[in-house]
Amino acid sequence: MTVLLQLSDTHFGTEQPPVVAALLRLASELRPDVVVLSGDVTQRARRAQFEAARQFVTKIPARGVVAIPGNHDIPLFNVFARMFYPYAGFVRAFGADLEPEWESSDFLVVCVNTTRPARHKDGEVSPEQIVRVSKRLARANDHQIRIVVTHQPVHVLRDSEIHNRLHGYRQAVNAWSTAGADIIMGGHIHLPYIAALHELFESLHRRCWVVQAGTSVSSRVRSRHPNSVNVIRRADASTACVERWDYSAERDEFHRVNTEQLNLDRSRKAGEL
Repeated sequence: MTVLLQLSDTHFGTEQPPVVAALLRLASELRPDVVVLSGDVTQRARRAQFEAARQFVTKIPARGVVAIPGNHDIPLFNVFARMFYPYAGFVRAFGADLEPEWESSDFLVVCVNTTRPARHKDGEVSPEQIVRVSKRLARANDHQIRIVVTHQPVHVLRDSEIHNRLHGYRQAVNAWSTAGADIIMGGHIHLPYIAALHELFESLHRRCWVVQAGTSVSSRVRSRHPNSVNVIRRADASTACVERWDYSAERDEFHRVNTEQLNLDRSRKAGEL
């Protein structure tokens, strides 16, 4: 069974060594097939922070790693670098492909670079990206759980977070769901949650879920939300199992706090739920 480990908003430069060590212990136990880093790998896009992130990832026993940049992975204070070489540090650490893919018999993971140097924190998905991802989803086999990864969220739970939604989210959700997406995964706001997009978008006629991750190792946690990671497994032909693992300072370990079964619509095209 394929195991996917989602890490987000590590913000190396603000990492907490005990949490990093506990996460490496968990990863050693899980032995994930793939690790997904959904952006904001560093705090200020500095060389030493990218190197620390790269060294961390090399210690995880995984068959594959896919990573996308977040807004914090673009230089903020170095205006020249931000304009002309915004992804230089990320590329040195994780390679030149800013929109990698990974697949197994159980999963297809398609990543989207939603950062825009001119937008500062805000994320955006272009019409060209929406079409590219839709075409790739359409080529997936019927058994694969089809996951799209963005940094900024396509859905938020709080009104105070609406400004953090991905620009172009509505068009993207509609197109990707129709093309067969089962899960749209993200980070950015350091809040872990799962939501049924097909219950929130009247235009969706097949099941599609949003899975958001908290910050995995950074000290920049939100109130009442400790460091956390997501683990996704295939339960059966039409079900994905999403586990949330939170860090407990008292126990000095990540422990599973929630497991949710996501019912998947295996019809590729829009139809009745």
